[in-house]
Amino acid sequence: MSAEDDAVDAELVGDLVPVRRGELVAGESENPDPDAWLPPEAEEDVQAGIPESTERAYGGDMRRFAEWCAAVGRRPMPAAPETVTAYLSHLKRTPRDKTGLPYSPRSMGRIIASIRAAHRAAGFQPPDTMGARKVVRGYQAELSVANDPRATPDKASPADRVVLADALSKLDRDTLAGRRDAALMLLGHALMSRGSELVPLDWPGSFTELVDGGLRVRVYRKKRKKWQEVEVPLDPDPELCAVRAVRALVAELEAALVGEGRTAFPLFQRIDRYGYLAPEMTRRGEPIGDPSGRMTEEAASDVVDRSVRRTGRSGKWTSHALRRGGVKSARDAGADIVDIGRHGGWDDRSKALIGYIDEDDSRGARNPLVKIGKAAQKREGGATEPGPGPS
Repeated sequence: MSAEDDAVDAELVGDLVPVRRGELVAGESENPDPDAWLPPEAEEDVQAGIPESTERAYGGDMRRFAEWCAAVGRRPMPAAPETVTAYLSHLKRTPRDKTGLPYSPRSMGRIIASIRAAHRAAGFQPPDTMGARKVVRGYQAELSVANDPRATPDKASPADRVVLADALSKLDRDTLAGRRDAALMLLGHALMSRGSELVPLDWPGSFTELVDGGLRVRVYRKKRKKWQEVEVPLDPDPELCAVRAVRALVAELEAALVGEGRTAFPLFQRIDRYGYLAPEMTRRGEPIGDPSGRMTEEAASDVVDRSVRRTGRSGKWTSHALRRGGVKSARDAGADIVDIGRHGGWDDRSKALIGYIDEDDSRGARNPLVKIGKAAQKREGGATEPGPGPS
């Protein structure tokens, strides 16, 4: 699926461009489709379906595109195909202030999708982007030949059991923050969940006790837009047991919240440097953050990054590292790829899951040639030795 196919139809334009919904530009028909409008409640419903992170990314992309168009004297909307092509060529050659490098091909694909989505949201036919996509493909080929890491998607590093064991050994699990961080990492790994699926969990609403001592967790798989109930058994290693870590955190939270009469609460809540639970946060005098104290997905990523970096490991450690790490741990244990996919909420035909399998997964004992050789040895070892021929 291309970035364009994955674009979200949403009002992301705001007042960034001179042309708004319902206005006409030179060459446009004066008889627009009378049904091409949405009532306010329908626009709200569309807006509710857009992840905040997507809206921020697309909005920023369109803002920068409009600024570039103003600088070079081009029209941002409706944009000519040549304008989009020229802009992508500009991005390929222009270092970003933040990184000192141009955008990656992946980010450039998202930018194309942003421009097309903004056009649809404003009621315009999206520009043809064949030329722009050719620029991106050529750029990716150049980076690949140069062995530049930007040629491939920047994936989170897998936080598997080995990584988690090391990170947890450096965590003070006698503190509320330490218990929260341990539960967050172990449960995220056990559920193979995204951070956006982990932070919405509530106690006890998202959990059911199992007779064998484990927990059944009700998770909303955001990409597939469906609920899933995932069973998490007790782990033989108490230090790496997600169930025990969750119960330890819940006991601490219940003790802290009993005075408030709260029996239901977000499982993962923000904690300040002094150990205070769900402190109020303000910006310029205005309250910010979830009033219930629930952590954000970004805060969950900070927990993972901070915890793993204490071990001295390099890598990209976000909450998504727990999802990748769960897959790696299961593969290392010999679990079937289909069973892994169903546990982690992937479709049986998911290409994304295959993308989680590292290249080194086909090395060593999993190298198919090693398996072929072992199979041949087994056959030869079981064959009957021929007897002596006639004298």
